Amino acid sequence: MDIRELVVSLEDLIQQMAKETIALSVVADAEPCFVLCDTNQLESALLNLAINACDAMPDGGSLSIETSRKTISEKEARMHKDARPGQYVCIAVKDTGSGMPQYVVNQAFEPFFTTKPLGQGTGLGLSMVYGFVGQSGGFVTIDSSVGVGTVVRLFLPEEMEQADAAPDASVHRKEIGTGAGETILIVDDDETVRQVLQDLFERLGYRTMTAHDGPSGLAVLQSKTPVDLLITDVGLPGLNGRQMADAARMHHPALPVLFITGYAQAATANNSLDTGMQMLTKPFSTEALLDRVRAMLGA
Repeated sequence: MDIRELVVSLEDLIQQMAKETIALSVVADAEPCFVLCDTNQLESALLNLAINACDAMPDGGSLSIETSRKTISEKEARMHKDARPGQYVCIAVKDTGSGMPQYVVNQAFEPFFTTKPLGQGTGLGLSMVYGFVGQSGGFVTIDSSVGVGTVVRLFLPEEMEQADAAPDASVHRKEIGTGAGETILIVDDDETVRQVLQDLFERLGYRTMTAHDGPSGLAVLQSKTPVDLLITDVGLPGLNGRQMADAARMHHPALPVLFITGYAQAATANNSLDTGMQMLTKPFSTEALLDRVRAMLGA
């Protein structure tokens, strides 16, 4: 894939997630920047970094995402953990936010380490970015100063030629609209999934509620709290996603339900989904998820 195409395609979505007081700029290298990696994971990594950057600028500031090609020498490789000499594509996410002291930078990639208040962060975002880049043969660096800002750079090995199966680089993302305060209930037993989806939807103008299993999700659906859309994993403890949705529809027969699963047939108890039920099979892109949500809410 050409990194430039993905970065440019995310610009509108990141701008909508950021506050009006945050100025966003995307600067793509003039030359093609081909890498071999999972597109959805890279997209998630960049959105995660953008969310972190925005959180570090509550009073506004500047956020930039830049792509470039860089040769790492043996001397430079010895300065960075997991780095090897060679040709890389660099994606730099820069903000002018609060910055981090060195002791936080040193622990930033550790699983479950977070500086956010209890309940507002899992501490898994940067560790997942670190793991994905490492699995793709690259490495990550962080430069940060308190009161000045932070720069996170992802270095991915450059592929000198575009793969035959690479997607058409001329295909651009459609404009992604925002919500109008609709309420979405997210039910998933994975805390990271709940947190990521909640952050994404709330930044795009939706109201969200979350539940960690089938019984607690059903309790919300059977309460007096109005829910406009249910997004649920299928394999839930207690009640699975389909059982929970069927029970909820006894009280709210028109409730739209979006199943998210890695198993294409898991949600189809009778080899078909009922009216108003749809399914996304993992892995899927953020664009595909938001398009489906907007369609199901009648946008």
